Amino acid sequence: MKKTLIIAEAGVNHNGSLKLAKKMIEIAAKAKCDFVKFQTFNPDELVHKKAKMAYYQKNNLKKKLTQNQMLKKYQLSKKDHVELIKICKKNNIKFLSTAFDIKSLKLLLDLRISTFKIPSGEITNYPYLEFIGKQNKKIFMSTGMSNMDEVKNAFKILTKTGTNKKNITILHCNTEYPTPLKDVNLRAMLAIKKELNVDVGYSDHSLGITVPIAAVALGAKVIEKHFTLNQKMSGPDHKASLNADNLAILVKAIRDTETLLGSKEKKISPSEKKNVKLVRKSIYVKREILVNQTIKDDDLQILRPEGGISPKHWKKIIGKKSKKKYNPGDRFYG
Repeated sequence: MKKTLIIAEAGVNHNGSLKLAKKMIEIAAKAKCDFVKFQTFNPDELVHKKAKMAYYQKNNLKKKLTQNQMLKKYQLSKKDHVELIKICKKNNIKFLSTAFDIKSLKLLLDLRISTFKIPSGEITNYPYLEFIGKQNKKIFMSTGMSNMDEVKNAFKILTKTGTNKKNITILHCNTEYPTPLKDVNLRAMLAIKKELNVDVGYSDHSLGITVPIAAVALGAKVIEKHFTLNQKMSGPDHKASLNADNLAILVKAIRDTETLLGSKEKKISPSEKKNVKLVRKSIYVKREILVNQTIKDDDLQILRPEGGISPKHWKKIIGKKSKKKYNPGDRFYG
């Protein structure tokens, strides 16, 4: 079983500070995540200058800003990207970033990023999907706010424009921060897998670590989870993010879940082999049996430990004649 890829979503939780972004890379690497992911965008290419913030953004920031104004505070320059990629290599963790517009996609290509992350909001953006599809890179695509037809259509664009379906992992997602448990709907992840015969995963915005662990148990190949240096920091996503300690706990829990899932083969495990002789039973003599005596149910009993004839042969023994004399308590051998 291949290990689940774990994406530590830094997003904009660096609050526009390169120093904080570097610290987040170190935390994600220490937690043994596979990727640390940021966001690449040009606010003027992404959102209208008068567009309002989402409800959760207004609620968390407690400020009157447009989306454009908010995003400009968190924008990373090309120089910042170069520095963060260098820090990732130093910490032995892969750099990933979600690009929200074609100009930002080109920036990531210039930086030789080999994996694209498509955010939920771009799943109906034909020019954006077409551009990515032509690159034939590895893709993680989030599907929040979408129905199955929209997922299928986006998948079709990516594959028809040049991306091998084996390079695509579709992430079930809910874009509410935090996501109510009643809206998680993990079975939708399985429906996507069945419909498109593609690897699936889960991009999580719920509180805690229960949902991503459940997703792994159901077969998620990729888990994405927001984290922060401090949940009390000012910013749109901090409150719905894990702190450093809980990020490490999540990674450990996912690895433990992978281990406990094991293989599909039902067999005696190495750890329980020593228990077989003690816990399984044999056929024992309950009362004296003479040579050539016809064996009846009342002559025998089934007791621990194993060592003689298994009780699975009970029906073959009853009605047969004994080959020897037995005393009560003897193991019965026929």
